[in-house]
Amino acid sequence: MGLILKQLFAFIKLLNSDTGNISLAMGMTCGFILGMTPVLSLHSLLIFLILFFFRIQIGAAFVAAFFFKFIAFLLDPAFDFVGQKVLEMDSLQGLFTTLYNMPIIPFTRFNNSIVMGSAVVTFALSPIVFILSQYFIVKYREIVVARFKGTKFWKALQATKFYQWYYKYEQYSWK
Repeated sequence: MGLILKQLFAFIKLLNSDTGNISLAMGMTCGFILGMTPVLSLHSLLIFLILFFFRIQIGAAFVAAFFFKFIAFLLDPAFDFVGQKVLEMDSLQGLFTTLYNMPIIPFTRFNNSIVMGSAVVTFALSPIVFILSQYFIVKYREIVVARFKGTKFWKALQATKFYQWYYKYEQYSWK
């Protein structure tokens, strides 16, 4: 539970920082894909590799994956339905047979209806999640953070020695 709270607080800190909107939105999108699809599949490994090789906020991805995982359990019947429809398409049977006989592709578990349905739905919705994440991050920073920094509480907190020490510590701890 402590790890979850630590990640949540780190995510809130990222939202309030000067971290790029695109990096955070990509982290949210990767977390959406990780949370909505089953973990033990090859495309989840691909998302992890993308997280580590590109400038994407890993903390945002893990927090988003944690919360989207709860939604995924509720949507499993819908994923099963979509996956069955895709797997039963006559026009794709030759492709699926060829893919299943390839060396690595069966590790994607694409022949499982829930895996196929969740992959189809999440990859189709991921551009929308990216755009919405970016929009909400910008709006959060414009409205909530700006309003909070204008309060008397924030100004009083900034005047304390503890805050000044913490701010100086944060500046030098990242170097």
